[in-house]
Amino acid sequence: MIHSNTVVILGSTGSIGTQGLDVISRHPDRFTVVGLAAGGAHIDLLARQAARFRVPQVAIYDASKAGELRDALDRAGAPYTQIQAGRDAVVAMAGSGAAVVLNGITGSIGLEPSIAALKAGSQLALANKESVVAGGHLLFGARVREDQINPVDSEHSAIWQSLRSGTHAEVARLIVTASGGPFRGWKREQMTDITPEQALNHPTWNMGPVVTINSSTLMNKGLEVIEASRLFDVPPERIDVTVHPQSIVHSMVEFVDGATIAQASPPDMRLPIALGLSAPDRMDNVAAACDWTKAASWTFEPLDDEAFPAVSLARHCLAASEKHTAVLNAANEQAVHAFLEHRLPYLGIVDTVKAVLDEMDAELRGDPLFRDVEEMEQLELEARRRADDLIDKQ
Repeated sequence: MIHSNTVVILGSTGSIGTQGLDVISRHPDRFTVVGLAAGGAHIDLLARQAARFRVPQVAIYDASKAGELRDALDRAGAPYTQIQAGRDAVVAMAGSGAAVVLNGITGSIGLEPSIAALKAGSQLALANKESVVAGGHLLFGARVREDQINPVDSEHSAIWQSLRSGTHAEVARLIVTASGGPFRGWKREQMTDITPEQALNHPTWNMGPVVTINSSTLMNKGLEVIEASRLFDVPPERIDVTVHPQSIVHSMVEFVDGATIAQASPPDMRLPIALGLSAPDRMDNVAAACDWTKAASWTFEPLDDEAFPAVSLARHCLAASEKHTAVLNAANEQAVHAFLEHRLPYLGIVDTVKAVLDEMDAELRGDPLFRDVEEMEQLELEARRRADDLIDKQ
């Protein structure tokens, strides 16, 4: 049973979750937060969130932190909040029947909660792109209604909004914009000594570390091409990537008559999050609009595939199979963590992912689709193991 105006937030202590709660705090009469879920890295923040929004239940992925969370909730003034612990608890919360589930979890562990939310009939405000990249057909097969997924990534939200201007048959191309990250304009030979600190210094967006590194390598854009193709049923050859360093135009749809519809706003994730929560309606008091009284220049540049090969690699995987895209994502997550821990050079991130895909290509070309989440996770474990083996040899 769906309970009107109720919201569950998965990954509540992360970038998407905290901004989602900020949006909700501005519209207290519109939403009731009935559940929060987090991994366990920020216990005190989770407790403060539960207390502020008087949340009846929280789920913590790391069950060993349940006692610490209980103490933090008591200190924060939320002794009434019940705690559920472990992976199954997070999935159960996602499938508890809230009107909207905002999935801000990072990584493919977000797929199972996404499926649970859809099966329960909830509207899924989806910021977890790995749900689509690693197990798209499992996700879409769980839908009760075709319009049950509200994209929250700024690029996919922009496309989603722009598509309201025409039918699917009228769409010629999707144009996904990229900021270019901190190394826009760099050549490959300039990247040999890039440090995690440099790569985490994004010029536009404030995101978590994995997403920020993915943005610097443009792997994030490769994953977004995969997600756009599957979300909007547009073949990859009709999806372009353009570098737009101002990050004002968040993506565009080109129609068959030559018209292009774009969604533009200052870079603020609260806007797509708010629409993900409230669609088809728009809410006021969400984010600042562009100031059209001031001079401004917007530029668009072609993507340098030689310096940033991640997008081409993602396109190759998208054309190959869902299993290829799952391996792409898993190997990349492993390589990014190794880079952040100073165990892998910057250029080694995408090189490692390609090497894993080359190793596993033949075995991936059998049955292209997963039977279930467990099979997907087993393949991911193998991809991570092979990535670790290659990283250890660096």
